[in-house]
Amino acid sequence: MYLHPLIANVPPAEREALVQSCELRSFRRNETVLAADTWTDRIYCVASGLLRVVVHGKGSAQGTDVTTDFIRQDDFFMGPSLAQDGYQATQTLIAALPSAVYLVPVAAMRRLCAAHPEVAIGLLGLAMKRMAVVRGQLRRISALSAEDLVSRVLHQLTLLAPASTGGYDKRITQSVIASYSGLSREVVNKTMRAMENRGLVRRDEDGVHVSPDFAATDFGELRPAEPGLSGAAVQQPDGPMLPPQLFDSLRTRGERDSGND
Repeated sequence: MYLHPLIANVPPAEREALVQSCELRSFRRNETVLAADTWTDRIYCVASGLLRVVVHGKGSAQGTDVTTDFIRQDDFFMGPSLAQDGYQATQTLIAALPSAVYLVPVAAMRRLCAAHPEVAIGLLGLAMKRMAVVRGQLRRISALSAEDLVSRVLHQLTLLAPASTGGYDKRITQSVIASYSGLSREVVNKTMRAMENRGLVRRDEDGVHVSPDFAATDFGELRPAEPGLSGAAVQQPDGPMLPPQLFDSLRTRGERDSGND
């Protein structure tokens, strides 16, 4: 049974023992995989499909939920440490698409990491990559316009949930896009309709197709907050930045002050 590329070089006997300790479960779209505040002794490894990590707001309405990131094939969701056999989930895992997920015992993974440091390094790399994605999304939410933000999220979805004919899986709803982009569903709907009218977004029976230009809608396209931060030469103005009258006034005042000494 396939589990994960991280254990590809682990001796067959140890790899088989880990596989035997795991449970493979299937989840329907929108089904809860792991509820917040639940205690678990498992690491969740996506075999197929897509999960989203959700933080619940204070209100009871579903609209207060925030999707912080996505867990796609070969990615893990785990607790803050492998030192303990169990942990209490602080976020909810929900299947954004029909998904198959390996439930890997924390204790078994800890033993494997102790015996094979390269597995631990691989897990650390995946965790660091996920944190970088979360930080990048937070920066986009705070810096990009609604249209640029939606454009970038749609491009991300073509990588996270690709459709068979290109674009992204149409089962990813506008509500999910809104919860990930920090926008209301109404704003997302209005923005996507405007994009469709301009020919930037197209739908078919399998997916939602977006413009390749959406890939560039990121910080590389933003103007720097200060001159010269982009590394490009700063164009100097043709004339002085202060009006000549000010220099004349300062010169006259200086001569007057000198005469009074």
